[in-house]
Amino acid sequence: MPDVLFEKRSDGVAVLTLNRPESLNAMGGQLIPLLAEHLAECARDAAVRCVVLTGAGRAFCAGGDVKDMAAARDVLGAGDAPSSPAATFARGVESLRDAQRRTSYALHAMPKPTLAMVNGAAVGAGLSLALACDLRIASEQARFGTVFRNVGFSGDFGGSWFLPRLVGLEKARELYFTGAIIDATEAQRIGMVTRVVPPAQLVEETLALAAHLASGPALAYARMKENLNRSSSCDLLTLLDQEALNMRLSGTTSDHREAAKAFVEKRRPKFSGE
Repeated sequence: MPDVLFEKRSDGVAVLTLNRPESLNAMGGQLIPLLAEHLAECARDAAVRCVVLTGAGRAFCAGGDVKDMAAARDVLGAGDAPSSPAATFARGVESLRDAQRRTSYALHAMPKPTLAMVNGAAVGAGLSLALACDLRIASEQARFGTVFRNVGFSGDFGGSWFLPRLVGLEKARELYFTGAIIDATEAQRIGMVTRVVPPAQLVEETLALAAHLASGPALAYARMKENLNRSSSCDLLTLLDQEALNMRLSGTTSDHREAAKAFVEKRRPKFSGE
């Protein structure tokens, strides 16, 4: 079985399942390359209008594969052809940068809604992947933690950018410095998680939300997401200019015309994504 399962549903939802359950879906094997490949396909495919990321078995993702790290097969390039320490280090940095851009950044910047369906533990870089998604629906059994401190790492895959924007800088510092594991209820209370549901309802509720989003105005969603992403790193006047541009662009779409017509006719709009 591949390390990432990829399903395109007829309702416009793509489901990506991290599939290394024996290691709690740790980021070893081909998990990151496959995830990056499938995310790129989702971004390209107009038929995919919402992306759901989840994990197989009892975990969402345990982050980096510590067994691989202990065996010196981590991202710093051990096992490659012999070279200078500087060259090996530079290769490792570039490899990690590329992996982060093609996964966390892709989830964040993709012009489509992305949902994390958190079925169990989401820790380390696995938490970072969940935080990179637009929304997080968590099982009551889910657990969350940065835990980088426990293995002497500083953190990767964007967690130190996403977490402060969700929970505030002071709480993010606490979670990074202590490596504390919190449950789904606490994660929702501090703003890390969008919704918490019983385990038996997780798939049904997440896919229902995903299908609802997929049936919406795809081009407007893309511009909404661009506005929201920019809002965290620009001043108000710059954002107002961007909103004006995107608002006028949205007004040129078939979906806008359909929605206006449906409003007059007192019916639900049928969005085409055009």
